[in-house]
Amino acid sequence: MAHFRFLLFVFFFAILSPCLASQRLNKIRLKKKAIDLATLRAARLRLHDRYRVNINLSDVENSRFHEYSSAILRSNAVELKNYLDAQYYGEIAIGTPPQYFTVIFDTGSANLWVPSSKCVLSLACYMHPRYKSSQSSTYKVDGSQCNIRYGSGAVYVFLSQDTVNVGDLTVTSQKFMEATREPGLTFLLAKFDGILGLGFQEIAVDGVIPVWYNMLQQKLVSEPVFLFWLNRHAEDDDGGELMFGGGTI
Repeated sequence: MAHFRFLLFVFFFAILSPCLASQRLNKIRLKKKAIDLATLRAARLRLHDRYRVNINLSDVENSRFHEYSSAILRSNAVELKNYLDAQYYGEIAIGTPPQYFTVIFDTGSANLWVPSSKCVLSLACYMHPRYKSSQSSTYKVDGSQCNIRYGSGAVYVFLSQDTVNVGDLTVTSQKFMEATREPGLTFLLAKFDGILGLGFQEIAVDGVIPVWYNMLQQKLVSEPVFLFWLNRHAEDDDGGELMFGGGTI
């Protein structure tokens, strides 16, 4: 608790400090999604795929759900528990003129991917905005194919290059992935369109330089720092903020 108060003190002191006139934090507003029936349905499918456990949605309202929950915890399914807690996501833009996408900012991965206009066999792609390379004047073709594996299956993608806007920051010549196949109902029911990884480049699929690394290389931020504030109050519409960079305190 003391550490949390110290972080709050540093954060507000940084905002109030006149020394930040020449350098400010780059903030991105986050939205959040509380647990709903669709989320539970997607989680049930993921649970069945991973542990071969069948759960009826009606069981959520009775004691049987607690038995299933205990079994999940014993199986170290931390990811599933976090998924049921909430989804925090924000908006980015790709291309010129900008095409907008809602993404999860994920510290456990390092790649950026969004649905592609060339995705024609996955229903999930039709339920979300799709990137159209033909409509962007800053698009550059790459075409290398690969896949990103998740617990629910593999997302099949190919590489492209374009301008990526994150908050007020414009990252040029950013390589990202266009998804051509999204597995199961997990992405179909999701409130987000894609994922923007904030992890280390060492875990990036196909060795792609992450968006966050390019922010530093292109000197869009002065310090290698990003900070999450996640609002856990269910009744509040404000999901929190993601801040990139820093200044002199």
